[in-house]
Amino acid sequence: MCYAIPGKVEIIEQKIVTVDYYGEKRKAINELDKLKVGDYVFAQGGYVIQIVPEAEAKSILEMWKELFWQLQETDVRLSSPGSETSSDRKLSKMLDKAMESRELDKEELLYLLHLQDEEGLSLLCKSGNFLRQKHLGNSCCVHGIIEFSNYCAQNCLYCGIAAGNSKVHRYRMSDEEIVGTAIQAIEAYGFKALVLQSGEDPEYPAPRIASIIREIKKSAAALIMVSPGEVGVEGLKELYEAGARGLLMRFETSNPALYEKIRPGNKLETRLSQLRAAYEMGYLVLTGSLIGIPGQMEEDILSDIMLAKSLHAEMFSFGPFIPHPDTPLGKHPLDSSRKILKTLAVSRIVDPENAKILVTTAFETLDKEAREKGLSAGANSVMLNITPYQYKKEYAIYPNRAHVEESIPDQIEKTLSLLKSLGRAPTDLGVNRDF
Repeated sequence: MCYAIPGKVEIIEQKIVTVDYYGEKRKAINELDKLKVGDYVFAQGGYVIQIVPEAEAKSILEMWKELFWQLQETDVRLSSPGSETSSDRKLSKMLDKAMESRELDKEELLYLLHLQDEEGLSLLCKSGNFLRQKHLGNSCCVHGIIEFSNYCAQNCLYCGIAAGNSKVHRYRMSDEEIVGTAIQAIEAYGFKALVLQSGEDPEYPAPRIASIIREIKKSAAALIMVSPGEVGVEGLKELYEAGARGLLMRFETSNPALYEKIRPGNKLETRLSQLRAAYEMGYLVLTGSLIGIPGQMEEDILSDIMLAKSLHAEMFSFGPFIPHPDTPLGKHPLDSSRKILKTLAVSRIVDPENAKILVTTAFETLDKEAREKGLSAGANSVMLNITPYQYKKEYAIYPNRAHVEESIPDQIEKTLSLLKSLGRAPTDLGVNRDF
């Protein structure tokens, strides 16, 4: 099954095109030559990535047509808030306000993050899911990620691939392996968006990664996102010129003191400056924080959510703090999945109309039901690990990562089955952002 639905180009205004999907109009940036009105295209993340032959496009659309509406009906039904109410009148008023798309103030948002009872958490998650469906429909982005190196020059106090961890078995994929893995994911498995991720490995400077991106794009069409850590503004420019259009880089925490505590020798502002520069260059920014850092308060989490929004994040990535046992913070107790769910739902309330919200692999590691819970709390994005097996198990940033033992076909089958049960379409139609 395709991870994109072809749409028909209706309007071209310089680099901005309007694409029709079963009557829904979405805008996208076009960087392809020879695109004309009437062409069918695949788009991801607000970018046109491929012109689709008309016969192929119509075949896909015919196959999808009935299922597309069936899924929408299921999603509308499951995301309805229903008649359930709370004995907490203050909470009920806040959630009613949120579902009417009225902005909640800081005190109200903190109240939601402090919720402890199951009834309150359930209503919060239902509200997040309602807002997701109301503003973004049933599209769920399904991205692939290739972890091409677990060498890292950094010494974060929680990360299993930190430079100081001598117990990790290191690997580097060759350029040919990375390109081959990417092309297989696109052509054999239908992925339309890929993340190239690694530790901050000096053996992969920006020019080398740029060369890899060019080789992938010569042979296959996909939205390419990068996640190699901090490569500097000039490095980001080089990767963008090579064809990268997304940057996945968490700021980890909005609290500068906490940041320096878990990443000694590093400054939060350095990372934020690169995220801001990336957005100005035209990158889709995928960012967020770790939830459960030692010393973190709910006020910090709310600050994290607001920071992600202020950075114009295309995707919010909030996952649990799971320290590797072979690191200085390895004995820090794990937080419950409840805190992650509250963060996802409040994120949707803070940015109901635009953000894609990711159910992270770390959350799935913490809670086996995390994907369904997260998608039912306002999230609308998942990421599948397509790293070759012999390397995937060594990218041990935290222990016992979810899906490490699963093949790509198994991951796809399980993902599509879950999405179908929830009424979600594994597509990225984009959103109506201002261009």
